[in-house]
This record gives sequence, structure tokens and C-alpha cells, in this order.
Amino acid sequence: MISFNSYAHQLSTGYLELNTTAPQAISLTGSWQVDIADIEQQIPFDLNQDGAISWQEITAKQLAIESFVTKVISVKQHTNSCIVTSSGPLQLDNHFNQAYLVIPLHVKCSTTSDTLSLSYRAFFERDSNHKTIAAINDQSRIFSKDKQTQVFNFNQSSYLQTFVEYLYQGVLHIWLGLDHILFLIALLLTCVLVRKNHAWQANSSKWHIFKHTAWIVTAFTLAHSITLTATAMALISPNSRWVELGIAISVLFAALNNIYPLIVRLGWITFAFGLLHGMGFASVLAELGLSNNYQLLSVLAFNLGVEMGQLVILALALPILTAIRHFNWYQKWIMPLGSVAIALIAIQWSIERI
Repeated sequence: MISFNSYAHQLSTGYLELNTTAPQAISLTGSWQVDIADIEQQIPFDLNQDGAISWQEITAKQLAIESFVTKVISVKQHTNSCIVTSSGPLQLDNHFNQAYLVIPLHVKCSTTSDTLSLSYRAFFERDSNHKTIAAINDQSRIFSKDKQTQVFNFNQSSYLQTFVEYLYQGVLHIWLGLDHILFLIALLLTCVLVRKNHAWQANSSKWHIFKHTAWIVTAFTLAHSITLTATAMALISPNSRWVELGIAISVLFAALNNIYPLIVRLGWITFAFGLLHGMGFASVLAELGLSNNYQLLSVLAFNLGVEMGQLVILALALPILTAIRHFNWYQKWIMPLGSVAIALIAIQWSIERI
């Protein structure tokens, strides 16, 4: 039987790989690896309705699977369509505790060409965040709802394209990662304040605010860059369940510390929690997959994208907080109530992730 597990950062991700015998070959062979939980939404496998999927139930639907493949994947040479088929034995694989179906893929074109256009249209109507990593020879692309058709030019270097793709994914993840955003916001809420006489007061020095914020952001950046790179390059292999729980606890601590300050100088504690967040970023990057030929470039570009996304959040939030820091209602109501709201969300995450 095949069962499904999910984690807080779990993405709907597929992996498509094709290889040619030469850069201008007219035939390509490879596979499409797709999460069974995804394809089961399109092709019902659980024929006996017992809540589990057997291998026999999957293979019984092989013709439907082949039909689905030709419906959602197409290849062209300029204006000429290539023939896409998926005949051959199905196999199973596993990515991040998820069962994946390995579907054979064959492409036959009528002429030789340096350029192929691949269109991928699976699952986007059901899940707008679905991604598929496609690799043809040494060329890698990330297909998403906004990028369903992409061109592979075998006479051009893939360095720039790979860098741009993973940079974009890094920016996108920090903006979609609510736990990371709330951790940053919780830290920023008191960056514009100082603790005096057991109470929060407006910090009158913008220079002090800048230095305090820069120290916290630098600590967070250095920490998550270390663990993101180490995890993505398989130097460390943390348990994703405990990482997700640790991230939730870090958000909870940052929020509660605003209300009942135990630590006023947050640099080192931010660094410690940043190590956990870096492992969380790495789990997303690992699910996306690294470029086959540019692994280190993929990691660096994704990390840079995370930093860019983080700086955008900082650039939007800090000027607003700086402008309203002198108002009594910010010190007495907005900061505490905002911290309580973040803490409640973090408590819910912690319970879900235990």
C-alpha cells in the first residue's frame, strides 16, 4: 500500500527529465516523476474505496496515465509538434516521504534542431503553487503556473537561465513562507523601541534603530545562509519534522519576548533561530531540486533570492514602524496586540507540527 505524509513546507513538485544522444538529436527519452497524491486527483486509483492505493490499482490505470501525460506535456520544434508517448513499465520512487510515480517519457521529432519548446500544464488548476523541475541534457527549467511553456536552446549556456530561475524561486518562497515573515515582523516590532523602566518606549535615534535592525537582519542572514547551503549540499541532514517545529517555536519566542522581554539584545538568539530557518529554506530548495549541472549556482541563487525577498519586506515594514513609533497607541496597543496575534498563530503551528 502507498500512504501520504505532509509537512508545513511540503510543495507539490514534479521532476521531468529527458536526454538526447546528441545536442541535435530528434529523439529524447526520460521520465516524469509525479507525486501520487497529485496524479490521484486526476486519475482515481483507489478503486475499492478502502482509503489506500495499491500498486495493482495504479498499474490498472496505465492507459489513463499515458493519456494524461500526452494531454499535459507537449514538445515543439519551432512550429512543428513532436510526438510524446509514455509507453513502458511504471516504477515507484520516494521524495521527502512522499510516494512518487515514475512514468517513462519518449519524445520523437521529425527534424533535427538546436531548440525545443516544452509545454507543461499539469495540476495548475488545482494547485497554483505546483512546480515541476524539467531537465533536458544540461538545461534546467522550473515550470509554474506563470511559466507553462519554456524554450531549451542547446547552443546557449544555461548559467544565466538557471541563476534567474532559482533567484526567482528564492524570492517567491520567502514571500509565501508565512512563518518566516512573521518571525521577521515579530523582531521588527521592537526594533524601533527601547526598553526603559520596564516599559517599551520610542527610540528617538534613527541611527540606533538602523544599527539594531542591521545587526538582527545580518545575524538572521548569516545563520540561514550557513544551514541552507549545508543542508542543500547534503553536508547535514536534519529531521524536517523537528525543523518545522523549531521554526514555529522561534516565531512564538520572538512574539512572546516582545510582551515579556527576557532578551533585549536579540542578535545571538536571532542567529540561533536563523539556523533553523535556513534548514526550512533548504527543505523547499531540495523539494524543488537542484540543477543537474549547476548545483552550487542553484543554491547560491536561491539563497540570494531569499535575501532579496527579505530585504523587500524590511524596506516596506521598517519605514512604517519608524514613522509610528512615537505614538502611544503603537507602544501600548499595536505592538503588544500584534505580538499576541503572532504568538497565537505560532502556538497553532507548534501543535500541528508536534
